[in-house]
Amino acid sequence: MKIIGTGAAHPTCSVTNEMLEKFLDTSDEWITERTGIKERCVISSEKLEDMAVAAANKALEDAGMTAADIDYIICSNVVNEYVTPALSCIIQGKIGATCPTVDINAACAGFIFAMDIAEDKLQCKKAKNILIVCAEEPSRMVSWQNRSTCVLFGDGAGAAVVTAGDELKAIRLTTSSLTDVLYYQRKLEPTPYISKDENFEPLVMRGREVFKHAVTSSCRDIRKLLNETGIDANDIKYYVLHQANRRIIDSIRNFLGVEEEKVPHNVERYGNISSAALPALLDELNRGGKLHKGDKLVFSAFGAGFTTGACIIEWAK
Repeated sequence: MKIIGTGAAHPTCSVTNEMLEKFLDTSDEWITERTGIKERCVISSEKLEDMAVAAANKALEDAGMTAADIDYIICSNVVNEYVTPALSCIIQGKIGATCPTVDINAACAGFIFAMDIAEDKLQCKKAKNILIVCAEEPSRMVSWQNRSTCVLFGDGAGAAVVTAGDELKAIRLTTSSLTDVLYYQRKLEPTPYISKDENFEPLVMRGREVFKHAVTSSCRDIRKLLNETGIDANDIKYYVLHQANRRIIDSIRNFLGVEEEKVPHNVERYGNISSAALPALLDELNRGGKLHKGDKLVFSAFGAGFTTGACIIEWAK
């Protein structure tokens, strides 16, 4: 496969650390030191599906395609206002596509999981052009009275159009069932027959365990792919890492021994936008003129589950 178009969309409401100081026992210094985040974009008047559509249309335009050219849509999403229909169905209708669609939930690693599914579709020749859309609103999963979680997240969407090619060099997915480290439970409708104990609470994150697993798994995945492909770490143009927080990003970079300029980041402006983080950052690099044909890129992400994904791909444009 190869990537031929990218797009992204962010909410208009930017919440700075100083704004959080007004209702949380926190400070800009406290947040910046622990996360590197200075502000985050969160949904106010927007609908998530509209941001997903905006990102999708930008990716189609960048690819020189229309919705009629798309054979399959994969949407990565953890939570949104719709339980059913799937968010991918809504996106399909709003962009005017007629192809099959599917939603996946691999948490923050969703973009790479979606790439793996797209690669399989292309290999089997069941699709020619595939639209991947990652649309997330984690700001609706946290308690805004909990300073350890709500300061971390933002909302947004990222998208990519992929088609047949030889640019994907290797991809790796893993899942380790560590469900008590990072989870969110929401209330379902009651029935007259429910007798089991049910616990509903905002996002729970055990920070130290998340940090350790994220750094360890990302370094492991990247090293395995470099060894598998025989590509030298110095030949990678950019390491595009999940934008969870700067301390995790910097720790991964330091363990890998990678120069700072090779690890782009925008978490300080957008916060952690789950699976949308990778395609949104990729779109920023693309539209900023930072990518050139033949550049080798590493993607790496990790999320609740725990899921991890990594790949090495050459830029095709």
